[in-house]
Amino acid sequence: MSEGSDSGAEGAGGPVRKIIHVDMDAFYASVEQRDDPALRGKPVAVGGSSRRGVVAAASYEARKFGVRSAMPSVTAKRRCPDLVFVPPRFDAYREISHQIRAIFRDYADEVEPLALDEAYLDVTRDKAGLGSATAAARAIRARIRAETGLTASAGVSYNKFIAKLASDQNKPDGLTVIPPRRGAAFVQTLSIRRFHGIGPVTAAKMEGLGIFSGADLAAKDRAWLAAHFGNSAEWLHNLVRGIDHRRVKSNRPLKSLGGERTFFHDLIADVEIREALAHVCTVVWDRAAKRHARGRTVTLKLRYADFRTITRAKSVPFPIGDGAALLAVGEAILAPLLPVEQGIRLLGVTLSKFEGEEEEEAPAAPSDLLSLI
Repeated sequence: MSEGSDSGAEGAGGPVRKIIHVDMDAFYASVEQRDDPALRGKPVAVGGSSRRGVVAAASYEARKFGVRSAMPSVTAKRRCPDLVFVPPRFDAYREISHQIRAIFRDYADEVEPLALDEAYLDVTRDKAGLGSATAAARAIRARIRAETGLTASAGVSYNKFIAKLASDQNKPDGLTVIPPRRGAAFVQTLSIRRFHGIGPVTAAKMEGLGIFSGADLAAKDRAWLAAHFGNSAEWLHNLVRGIDHRRVKSNRPLKSLGGERTFFHDLIADVEIREALAHVCTVVWDRAAKRHARGRTVTLKLRYADFRTITRAKSVPFPIGDGAALLAVGEAILAPLLPVEQGIRLLGVTLSKFEGEEEEEAPAAPSDLLSLI
């Protein structure tokens, strides 16, 4: 898919598309380094520096020391003694994300955001008249740099799966183009831990079966995959051959809304935990009310002092209509878990199964194979 020559077929009767995946480089940390020149070139972690803190994002300078997101701050500081912590500014990140998405819309009608810092674009129709998907990716990255002072990496390919893999290939500030004729070979050179959708549990299972790369996976036939991975067999068989027919969806259906809090001190007393639940439910309901979203399933997430995490869910017959009802379901889930044997460091609540959503969805993969939709 070199510039000016984006032609090619996906294979297996699939449609020919031109997909770009754009991923901002160390987004939160890069914003902080942009806005504070004193941080440039230094290892930076966005998050809390206290004993209870967790790293939300790490600059590339920090990543060289093994610092990564979701790592306890004390561990990060141990790995990188010169690490500089800065508190997150989500309003600033959202504002920049809106700027970036406005740029995307100049090049594609179909834009599917995955988070504040990444999105898929379907540029099969050459909206900007640049002649190729590669040219569009270059123009998008140049405009992001010019208008925000930040860098982005991009992957250009004929489907979403490979475009996302490609965007991570030459980070930071990189562009990787994988044309149809190279799709399967590219996928098969990669570690299965690079595959978007394969979580650590399934990756460990695969490695136990002698599968470490895409090539190892491609050597297994459908019957073997079905015996070991059940309903995911066809999905895995296609991906490792570079086949992915999913479309870029600009209006993705709402699947869940949630919120969580990490506490500076472990919560032990029942009253403290219930108060925290009430606070998180208020935040979640505020978000649901703004979206006019009414869900039937509530999921409670608790992370204990030793980082053990559990989730419990409860569904009700009718959509939850107000914050009090959401809290009541949350309390019903929490009650059997009290009193706690050790402190709670994080509590989260998620609302899902919204009105209009299909009752049953066929599982595409095991529980830790994240949905690719």
